[in-house]
Amino acid sequence: MDQHIADAIGRPDLIRLDDRLICLRFETMKVVSALAAVRHLLDAGTVRRGDTLLDSSSGIYAYALALACHRHGLRCHIVGSTTVDRTLRTQLAVLGATLEQMEPCSDLKLDQKRRVARVHEILAEHPDHHWMRQYHDDIHYLGYRSIARRIREATGAEELTLVGGVGSGASTGALARYLREDSPGVELVGVQPYGSVTFGSEHVADPEIIIAGIGSSIPFANVRHELYDTLHWVAFEAALAGSTDLLRRHAVFAGLSTGAGYLAARWERDRSPRRTVVFIAADTGHRYVDTVFARHAEAARIEDLAPRPVTTQAELALPWSRMRWNRSPAPAPAATRS
Repeated sequence: MDQHIADAIGRPDLIRLDDRLICLRFETMKVVSALAAVRHLLDAGTVRRGDTLLDSSSGIYAYALALACHRHGLRCHIVGSTTVDRTLRTQLAVLGATLEQMEPCSDLKLDQKRRVARVHEILAEHPDHHWMRQYHDDIHYLGYRSIARRIREATGAEELTLVGGVGSGASTGALARYLREDSPGVELVGVQPYGSVTFGSEHVADPEIIIAGIGSSIPFANVRHELYDTLHWVAFEAALAGSTDLLRRHAVFAGLSTGAGYLAARWERDRSPRRTVVFIAADTGHRYVDTVFARHAEAARIEDLAPRPVTTQAELALPWSRMRWNRSPAPAPAATRS
């Protein structure tokens, strides 16, 4: 029996969509990394009960860290994106977390930079606060070891491909690293939005939105680029088609980044007939009802979509591009280590 709701929320479901396509579905994925990171900090004596943990978030991590702090008797302070909605604001308040939300801004790149700047201001004012550094600290990898073990046990697949949004690198990077301890041939496919510096698409703008959570306008120090075999860049319109089809065809109600990952996973499965493909669904679709699912009637048929094959970032084009990364190092703009 679980001792706290965070333990239950952090446990994902493995859903077989067909013989070689599996959905690793989380209610809120980053609970896994936040819980393990906080436990590690407490065990190491870096923080103690009653201390304040601080970080920046566009949504999912804020909830995850608030739950971890509630679980372990810590205070939580979040510098939140303009995208944090009323539901999450209310949950954070009731959980006892404090939220500073950025002023409305149409440029999510600027929003991200402002949040990081505000974190540094808070640390200068309150040096006793502990910055969780979800974008920079490898302790956020720790929680995924048990998830990797579960994937191995459930799939039994000798040839496995993992697909998921890159984001801070913790989920896809950690799972690939742990899966490769037993199976070095595990393929890792990262999903990125256009406009993200992480794999060099910052020069391509998506007129709809940079998909928050899986891309970045600043370098992330805990993305290990050399873990990735293939990259898919997916724009809003293609991700919308993926999210809508996933709900319509398989009844899986998940977020926009999941729709992008589902598209990429189907493509990789169809081109590798011996491999089993697992894709990550990081959260549910509830916060995307108005911005994504209300537009389901305009979603393209996924059968009519295909990625543009590219060999360099200069060839990237909306709405969907694919490139072999071949476990290469970070591109220059993303190579800074914070």
